[in-house]
Amino acid sequence: MLSLTHIDKTYQFVLYFVHLMRPIEKLKNTLEEIAGKDHYLFAVGDFYQLFPKMSNTALNVLISRAARKGILERVCKGLYIYPKADYDKGFELYHCAARLRENVFCYLSLESVLSEAGVISQIPLGTITLMTSGRSGIIDCGRFGKIEFIHTQKSISSIVSQLRYNERYKLWTADAALALKDLRYVGRNTDLIDWSAANELI
Repeated sequence: MLSLTHIDKTYQFVLYFVHLMRPIEKLKNTLEEIAGKDHYLFAVGDFYQLFPKMSNTALNVLISRAARKGILERVCKGLYIYPKADYDKGFELYHCAARLRENVFCYLSLESVLSEAGVISQIPLGTITLMTSGRSGIIDCGRFGKIEFIHTQKSISSIVSQLRYNERYKLWTADAALALKDLRYVGRNTDLIDWSAANELI
């Protein structure tokens, strides 16, 4: 026969377990409600309002648990995809780049633009290249590929006529002429340029 003390401890354990599960269920239910085609990528900070009393450390632990359970999929540090969302696959890297540098000027350029224009070939697959007013760096996004950011001191006003907004990428994108200038500035892969094709575009 179980003692009252044992029952009390068991009840306390159940309450504690339920308390731990509630945030997970709240997160899961919220994601099911708000996620969609244009809203499938989330930063940890997106959940602050959902859990206002939770510390940063506790929130990060919660998101990590959600990733282990398959509720979220980690893309890179601080960014997660809700895999059940019905979104257009194949643009994850571009959308991640937009989120990672949403507070600074950046645009798709270099090999990414020139390869799409047919001006350059033999570039690494699964990598997109951007110029940014922020710091340079390569972000590993696991199975989705890599994002390379290269710092530039160019202002948006000085090149605005050579930029267009790509709605599918959610990014500003350089034209071929600007991408070629950027490649020369970086000083790499210029030997892979098809100059006959480049001259037709610029």
